Amino acid sequence: MRNRRAWSASRTVVAGLACGMLALALPGSRASAGPDADGPDGRPDDRGAAVVVDWMRTAEAVIDAEARPGPADTFVWQAYVSAAVYNAVVGVEGRFAPYKWHERAPRTASAAAAAAAAAHRMLRHHFPGAAPRLDDALAETLARVPDGRAEDEGVAFGRRAAAHVIGLRRDDGRGAPVSFPVRPRPGLWRPTPPGHEPFTTAWLGRMRPLLLDSPSRFRPGPPPSLRSARYARDLHELAAYGGRTGSHRTPGQTDTARFFAALDLQGALGDRAVRHGLGIAETARLYAAANTVQADAVITAWDAKLHYGTWRPVTALREADTDGNPATRPHRRWEPLLTTPAHPDYLSGHATMGGALMRMLTGVLGTSRVDLRIRSATTGTTRHYRYARDYEREVSDARVWGGIHTRTADEVGVATGHRLADWALRSYFRPVG
Repeated sequence: MRNRRAWSASRTVVAGLACGMLALALPGSRASAGPDADGPDGRPDDRGAAVVVDWMRTAEAVIDAEARPGPADTFVWQAYVSAAVYNAVVGVEGRFAPYKWHERAPRTASAAAAAAAAAHRMLRHHFPGAAPRLDDALAETLARVPDGRAEDEGVAFGRRAAAHVIGLRRDDGRGAPVSFPVRPRPGLWRPTPPGHEPFTTAWLGRMRPLLLDSPSRFRPGPPPSLRSARYARDLHELAAYGGRTGSHRTPGQTDTARFFAALDLQGALGDRAVRHGLGIAETARLYAAANTVQADAVITAWDAKLHYGTWRPVTALREADTDGNPATRPHRRWEPLLTTPAHPDYLSGHATMGGALMRMLTGVLGTSRVDLRIRSATTGTTRHYRYARDYEREVSDARVWGGIHTRTADEVGVATGHRLADWALRSYFRPVG
């Protein structure tokens, strides 16, 4: 670290965040972490949120640029990075139980240097093409940490924390080939218009979870049968409110459907940490808890998709004359408001993640007032969610009003996310004496 002043310290603005998220600044941008991010001498507060917030934003930019992930697997990458940062920080600061680790840093180590080094190593390992960008970002962070033993110990420990998580996630099934045979029978999924793309993300349903012991641990019971009254109600609601044309949606409902198509949840977490003055350990915990539980929620939802393989609304409505339900009727030319993603209906990934995220946040924050300001890249607007239930209600409504999920897939998804997070809160990220 002695030669770091020779490194580039130029500020870099990175655009194109995961899932269409807004552009965010790399470490060093004081605006990106709030007006009080640094101490009076311009150096980062070793116990403040700024370093964690900035590096999680950097992670999002690098992941999007290098991996170009889909909306679901974005949270897998975010979970890797935030788990490493969390272990690096609590290894220095204490306060919370590390994630599947028992190492502690020297008491004199810098938590800020540890957090930056952990994120840097994790990202550089998975995305070597981003090395120049990441090296510059690390140099800029460390240029604002005092030289000496604390910095050197922090960097060394942060690298160890990242190496541990890299080892934990080796051969975890990420991206592995998982087949999903298409069986064009009533009720079963098949590729949907307009692209008729295959179920290429099926591997998510077989991936080793980060918190759970099995993808199927919280697999819910089956969806309603095709001949049930509940199934018919789901289709009637979609026909009335989810179509691209001829819908009964209000303009506000249409805006909600579009709003949830691409959310900047990482930015929302950082914004909350800064506004509420969270310390570095609390901020690292916030990100790690939120991202790991969302990654496991995706895995849980995709396990259900693989297991039940239910058809999407666009198929169900167009072929309703084959479902054997006298209360449904076909809508041959029906199209959803939003483009249908290429995977089965049950469970809704957005709703499962939403339920898991909100339940985890209420547990970590100790209140149902989550106070999140979330920006949508699709609509360019920001919404404030004071309570967890408000977010959960809107994420479920949005997928119905967008015409891409049944109400049942959303409601069961939220409930499944709750069960997952309740279990995770008893096992991970707990305060220590």
